[in-house]
Amino acid sequence: MTELVPEPRSVAAATGEVRLTAHSRLHAGTGTEAVGHWLSTALRQATGLPLREARGRDDATGDGIGLRLGPALGPEEYRLVSDGNGVLIEGGAAAGVFWGAQTLRQLLGPDAYRRAPLDRDRAWSVPYLTIEDAPRFRWRGLMLDVARHFMSKEGVLRYLDLMAAHKLNVFHFHLTDDQGWRIEIKRYPRLTGTGSWRARTKTGHRASPLWEDKPHGGYYTQDDIREIVAYAAERHITVVPEIDVPGHSQAAIAAYPELGNTDVIDTTALSVWDTWGINPNVLAPTDNTLRFYEGVFEEVLGLFPSKFVHVGGDECPKDQWRSSETAQARIRELGLADEDALQSWFTGHFDTWLAERGRRLIGWDEILEGGLAEGAAVSSWRGYAGGIAAARAGHDVVMCPEQQVYLDHRQDPGPDEPVPIGWVRTLEDVYRFEPVPPELTPEEARHVLGTQANLWTEMMEDHARVDYQAFPRLVAFAEVAWSALPAPAERDFAGFERRMAAHYRRLDALGVAYRPPTGPLPWQQRPGVPGRPIDGPPPIR
Repeated sequence: MTELVPEPRSVAAATGEVRLTAHSRLHAGTGTEAVGHWLSTALRQATGLPLREARGRDDATGDGIGLRLGPALGPEEYRLVSDGNGVLIEGGAAAGVFWGAQTLRQLLGPDAYRRAPLDRDRAWSVPYLTIEDAPRFRWRGLMLDVARHFMSKEGVLRYLDLMAAHKLNVFHFHLTDDQGWRIEIKRYPRLTGTGSWRARTKTGHRASPLWEDKPHGGYYTQDDIREIVAYAAERHITVVPEIDVPGHSQAAIAAYPELGNTDVIDTTALSVWDTWGINPNVLAPTDNTLRFYEGVFEEVLGLFPSKFVHVGGDECPKDQWRSSETAQARIRELGLADEDALQSWFTGHFDTWLAERGRRLIGWDEILEGGLAEGAAVSSWRGYAGGIAAARAGHDVVMCPEQQVYLDHRQDPGPDEPVPIGWVRTLEDVYRFEPVPPELTPEEARHVLGTQANLWTEMMEDHARVDYQAFPRLVAFAEVAWSALPAPAERDFAGFERRMAAHYRRLDALGVAYRPPTGPLPWQQRPGVPGRPIDGPPPIR
C-alpha cells in the first residue's frame, strides 16, 4: 500500500516488511509525546493491537514504532524509515512527526482508518522503505462556511480529522454572514439569540422558487470553540476565524439594528437573511460600530491563538453609504476620496487594532481597493489578479481563486450533478491548479504563503453534501498544496488517478460521501432544484 497522497518527495523501497503484532511497542521521544498519543489511539482503535508504550527506543525495535525529533529537518519535514529495526519517524518538529504518522497510517492500508478492528487476527505490516518528505507551502488551507448552513461541532471535528489525513494545516472558519452568526459573544448575547437562526431557507440558487419553510440555525458556544481549537492544535492545524465586516453583516444588524445605516433604512425591520447573493445591508461606518466590533474581536482573540484574523471585506455594496449623510460626513471628516476609501479606512482601523495586539489582519482581495495597510494579508479569490497586485505591493497572499478551487462549483457538466453552481471544475482541473502565478518574480513569489480551497455552503444543507462537493477534489488540492509538482501541463494525472483508486478505499473507511468517478449516486442527486451553472471554461485571470 504505497499509493500515497499527497505524493511524497521521495520513496525508496526495499524487500521485506515490518509486522506489527500484539508484542509491538511504540516509543515517543521527547517532544513527540502528543503525536505518540494520537497515533497509538488511532491504531489501537483500527487494529485492536495494544501498542504498549516502550521504555526507550531500543524497546521498540524490530516490530515497533519509534517517533523522534530530527534537528536537521525542517519543522514540517519528516523521514520515515521501515526496516529490520522497525518503523522510525523523524520530524524537524512535532508537526513533521505528525505528518509522518499520517503517512504511516496510509501504509497500513485503508482499514487503519476504521474506528474498530474488522478482524482481530489479521496481520498488519509496513513495507520496508525510506520516505523523505516536506511540504511546498506553509499555508495549506480549507475554508468552511458554517454561516449559510450550520455544521455541528462534531461535524467540524470530523473535518479537522479529514484535513489532517491529507496534511492540510489551516482551517479558515467562516463564522458570520448575512444568513447567520455562529459564535457566542458574551457581551452581545443577541448575536446568537437573534442572529444565529433564520425563519426559512432558499433551496437552490437565489432565483429558485423553492423554499424550506422551517427555521435553520445553530452556533458554537465559547467552550465549543475552545474544544475545536484544541482539537485542531493536536493535529497541527491552525484555526483562522473570520468575522465579516463591513459587508455580509445582516445577521449582526438584525440582532443590533444600530449597527446598520439607520438614516437610510429602517434597520429594525431586518431579520436574518433567508436567501443568497450580495446583500445591500452593510455596517454603518460609525464609532459605535467600531467599538462594537472591537468588543467582538476582543472575545475572538481570547479564543483563537492564530496569528491571522480574517475580517472578510468582500462584496460590500456602497449604495447605502452613498445615501447616508452619516457616511458622507465621515468621508468629509477624514478627507477621503470616496466610499472605497471609506471601506479602506474601516479595514485599516482593525488592521491597526489587531497589530497592537500582536495579530495580523487578512481579508478577501477587495480590501486592496482604496489602499491596504502595510501588515495586512490578502486572500485572493476573484482570480489571480488580486494576489498578483498584493504580492507586488509587498503583501502576503493566500491564493484561492474561485475559478480553480471553489469546491462549491460543479464537478461535471452532466444533468445529474446536484444543484450545479459555477464552472465545471473536475478532479483533473483541481490537480492542475498552480497557486503561484508565473508573472511573479522570485522575490514577489515569496509573498505567496500558500493556497486554500473554499467550501461555500449555500447549496450544501448537510455534511453529506459538503463531502460530495469536497471529495475527491480536496485530495487533489492537498497534493497541489503539499507536493513539489511540475508545471500544470506536465503533471502525471494518470498516476494520481491510479493512487486515487487506492485512496477511495481509505475515504470509504472514513465514511466520506465523496462523488464517485462514475458520477453521483441516486441519493446524491437533487432533481428539480435549480442551480446556476456557467458554461465554458473559467477565465484564468
